[in-house]
Amino acid sequence: MQTNFTPEQLLEPGVAESEKILRKCVHCGFCTATCPTYVTLGNELDSPRGRIYLIKDMLENGRAADAQIVKHIDRCLSCLACMTTCPSGVNYMHLVDNARAHIEKTYKRPLMNRLTRALLALVLPYPKRFRLALNLAKLGRPFAPLLGSAPVLKPLAAMLELSPRSIPAKSRFAEPGLHKPKAEKKGRVALLTGCAQPVLKPGINEATIRLLTRLGIEVVLPRGEGCCGALVHHMGREEDALADARRNVDAWTGELDTGGLDAIIITASGCGTTIKDYGYMLRLDAAYKAKAARVSALAKDITEYLVTLDLPAPAQPSGLTVAYHSACSMQHGQKITRQPKDLLKAAGFVVKDPAEGHLCCGSAGTYNIMQPEIARTLRDRKVRNIEATGASLIATGNIGCITQIAGGSKLPIVHTVELLDWVYGGPKPEGVPSSRPALQAAE
Repeated sequence: MQTNFTPEQLLEPGVAESEKILRKCVHCGFCTATCPTYVTLGNELDSPRGRIYLIKDMLENGRAADAQIVKHIDRCLSCLACMTTCPSGVNYMHLVDNARAHIEKTYKRPLMNRLTRALLALVLPYPKRFRLALNLAKLGRPFAPLLGSAPVLKPLAAMLELSPRSIPAKSRFAEPGLHKPKAEKKGRVALLTGCAQPVLKPGINEATIRLLTRLGIEVVLPRGEGCCGALVHHMGREEDALADARRNVDAWTGELDTGGLDAIIITASGCGTTIKDYGYMLRLDAAYKAKAARVSALAKDITEYLVTLDLPAPAQPSGLTVAYHSACSMQHGQKITRQPKDLLKAAGFVVKDPAEGHLCCGSAGTYNIMQPEIARTLRDRKVRNIEATGASLIATGNIGCITQIAGGSKLPIVHTVELLDWVYGGPKPEGVPSSRPALQAAE
C-alpha cells in the first residue's frame, strides 16, 4: 500500500510504526473471509481491509478520529484472525492498537460510553473491586431486561447478564507466595495471578499450582504483580497499559534476579498475548526496554510449558470426548494450536475440533459488554458448532471464552489445565462427567 506521510509525521513513533505496517498491505482481501465482524455484518468497513483504509486516512491526514472511524474500530474484536490469514505479514494488532491510542487522544465519546469505559477500567483490573461489583450485580440483575431496552444502557445490561449468580470464595492461591514442589525439584516458574480470573474461577490457578508442584516445579506468585494491562491497552489507554506492564516487569525481574525463573506461566491466553508483547510495548523506554524483552521471552502459556515436561501415565484416564475451543488469543495471538490438544489426547481424552474454529466466540475482553449484540451472535454461532461435535464437555484456555460460551451452552466448560490436573491426580472439575456416557461408550 502506498503511503504519503510527511517527514514531520514520521517523527512520531506511533505514526512511523503504523506507516511501516500499512505499506505491507496489498489489498488482497484474504482477511475478510476470516474476520468475524465482516462475516457477521457484511460491511467492508467492518473488515480488517476496511479498517486499514480508515486508519490510513485518519493518520495520513493528521486528523482527529470521527464517529464513523470510532464505530468501525470499536467493532473490531482484536481476535487477530486476519493476521493468521494475511499472506503479507501485516501486523494488524499493532496498527489497530495505535489507532485506538489516537482515538483516545483525539475523540470525545458520548457521555454514557465514556462512563461505561471508565467504569470497566476502574473495576475489572482490580480483584477486590471486581468482587464487590459482582456482589452488587446480584441486586441489579433483575433489571437487565429493562436496561437492555435502551440502546445507551445495553452495555450495563450486558454486564449484569454476564455476572455469575454465585461467586467462588477467595482462594489462598491468589495471594503472593511460594509453592514448593511435591517431588524432586525440576524447575522454578512464576505464575501470573491475574485480575478477573481469580475472582471468577480461582480453580484454574489452583489446578495449575497443584499440577506443577506434583511434577516437581516450584511455583512463585510474586508480590507486586497485577493486571497485565490488556484491558486498558485495548481501550487505547496507552499510558495506563504501559504502567501495568512496567509494574509486572519489575515484579518478575525481581524473581529472575534472586531465585531465577525457567518461565513466566500464564493461564489466560488473552493475558499471554499482551505479556509476550511487552518487549514491543516498552521498546521506547530506555529503562525498561531490555527488561521487558527478557520478560516477554520467558512468558509461556501453561500448555506451552507442560509439553516440555515429562508427564506420567494418566492416573484417571476418562475417555471423555472434549470439544476444544481454541481462544483467538491462543491460536491467532500466540500461534499455539497443537500443544493443548496434544496434552488432552495424551491424557486420554478424545478431542474434537468444532467447525469454524478460527472465528471468535465474541468475548474479546470487554467486547461482549460494549458490543453485546454482535458478541451474542458470535457466541450462538460458536455454541452451535461446538455442540454439533457431540462432545460431553468443552475445554479452552481463556477465562473470557469460558464466561462467554457458558452463557449460551449447557455443556460444562473448563480450562484445559483443570482437566489435566484431574487426570494426573487432582480433583475432578465441577460439572465434568466422571466417565464416558453410555452413548459414547457404545460408539
